[in-house]
Amino acid sequence: MQFEQAQRIKNLPPYLFARIEKLIDEKRAAGVDVISLGIGDPDMPTPGYIIEELQKQAENRVNHQYPSSVGLPAYRQAVARWYGNRFGVELDAASEVVSLIGSKEGIAHISFCYLNPGDVVLVPDPGYPVYAGGAILAGAEPYYMPLTAEKGFLPDLSAIPAAVARRAKMMFINYPNNPTGAVADEEFYRQVISFAREYNILVCHDAAYSEMAYDGYKPLSFLQFPGAKEVGIEFHSVSKTYNMTGWRIGWAAGHAQVVEALGRLKSNIDSGQFQAVQYAAIQGLTGPRDAVLQMQKVYQERRDILVDALNSMGWQLEKPRATFYVWAPVPAGHTSESFAELVLDKAGVVITPGTGYGANGAGFCRIALTVEKERMMEALERMKKNIGTVKF
Repeated sequence: MQFEQAQRIKNLPPYLFARIEKLIDEKRAAGVDVISLGIGDPDMPTPGYIIEELQKQAENRVNHQYPSSVGLPAYRQAVARWYGNRFGVELDAASEVVSLIGSKEGIAHISFCYLNPGDVVLVPDPGYPVYAGGAILAGAEPYYMPLTAEKGFLPDLSAIPAAVARRAKMMFINYPNNPTGAVADEEFYRQVISFAREYNILVCHDAAYSEMAYDGYKPLSFLQFPGAKEVGIEFHSVSKTYNMTGWRIGWAAGHAQVVEALGRLKSNIDSGQFQAVQYAAIQGLTGPRDAVLQMQKVYQERRDILVDALNSMGWQLEKPRATFYVWAPVPAGHTSESFAELVLDKAGVVITPGTGYGANGAGFCRIALTVEKERMMEALERMKKNIGTVKF
């Protein structure tokens, strides 16, 4: 039997990595030791004290029942305290924080809270595909804001046509940025708040990489600027900070009415996160920062090895100050896809074509720092041996 798909599913863009995945499978079937520098998933383990808390709480029968859809009060209080300690932001844990089953879930669902069919949402391009995907599922129309090297991979708000801005209901931003590794300064956030006020736009800031920073740099929170809580919310999680991507626990914080709406939607479609996982996340948020500092040290060393090796092959890259990605232009004569295929075919190394993150990712590739130093050095040595010096 054949079943007609809903139009909302038909509207979703195709999976752009399908050809690369097919080539990876072919290489592995042929016995090639493929090294993946493509996945944005930490390879380091979750800190032991967090795992111990999960084990302890999993034994407590109280945690075996349905949790609250909006999160344990203790979890939301831990988030609020973390914001106070890290950014000097005051949050009412009861009304300005809602738990999420990972920030991805909330990013997808917020569109259902505020977008009607035909509404416009402002989406960065290149950007995390879920921003546009959630909006498309809600029937909205993404307007893509180009992120270019000339503008420091920040959207040029002045270039958005007034007619588009007046129709827009929401805007997604993300700094430190995936996939470009770019960071935003105070002036940018102030411009965003002013723009949102002028056009009555809900700002959704994805801050998943705020703790992945190097060389002493400390990324900013959107919420730490005057007026931010009046125009938006911030999504975050423990996924990257504490190597807990598979645990699926995050939050949204900020504008109380928006937080309430997201919590109300969630109460109708999920039953919240396992309480033992919430207690484990509390341990991360309230515990020592030693594990975070060690993680930053490891990624900084890998970043230096990667960028220095690529520059010795002909690139002229600056070292990103945050995230675990390097956003690199592809050599002359190549598209993002053709270069990713070349690197896989000749060196057995996976990198991600930039077009996977939007049309404006054309001409770039994303390389992740999520493999051990020795494997990364091996991957780079293979590239140097089998591809050699490149020209731009």
